[in-house]
Amino acid sequence: MFSRAFSSGVQPVEIARKLAKEMDAHKTASVQRVYVPNEYTVWLCPDDYERFKDYESSLAQELSGHLLEHARHHDYDLLTRPVVNLDQDERLRLGEFGIQTRLVRPPQRQGAEPTQGEHGHTMVYSATQAQKAKSKRRPDAAFSETRAIVSVDDRRYVLDGPTATLGRSKDCDCIIDDPNISRRHAELRRSNVGDWQIVALNSTNGIKVNGRRVANARLSPGDEITLGTKVFAFDIEQ
Repeated sequence: MFSRAFSSGVQPVEIARKLAKEMDAHKTASVQRVYVPNEYTVWLCPDDYERFKDYESSLAQELSGHLLEHARHHDYDLLTRPVVNLDQDERLRLGEFGIQTRLVRPPQRQGAEPTQGEHGHTMVYSATQAQKAKSKRRPDAAFSETRAIVSVDDRRYVLDGPTATLGRSKDCDCIIDDPNISRRHAELRRSNVGDWQIVALNSTNGIKVNGRRVANARLSPGDEITLGTKVFAFDIEQ
């Protein structure tokens, strides 16, 4: 039903899937229980946010219900019913959205303010890139589903591949704001077996992997990549 109502940009059903994924990723196990975040902020580009504006309240309730059912299915413990808020971020492009999670404890006594945990990193997803990746696959190809995760400053980019560009340009899949970085500085490439490599795109300052200057290199989880003066971590998600 969501897909029929919204034909372009970010789809609510995709947001629902990623919210559940973020719940799984941020669970905390105690002695007998597994606690999960109960407050979620979904960051949208201004165009997508405007598209959902008339449905914001009902959509937030639907997403909250989806998270509640997901928690029950996995026997997760919630301190309160999940709350989903929609907001906009001008740094995001059409088809991209970010998710921030937080665990908020309810007041212990009447009139007390709830204790709020700090915001974590914003996970940035690209619905557009996911669709491109699907359209480029051959049905008969032996393909391993992996995603690249790039952590830059306070943002984490989830890149579906098979390629992703890094640089200052707003057309890049991973935008890095640094005057020492070229507009299209480097490219991440995924092989059919799921491995990733980074390739320099004739940039002025080049790239380094774990402190060593390279033209291209195969990447492993935990590798540190330097573009200009920015150093960021690389990871792979199955």
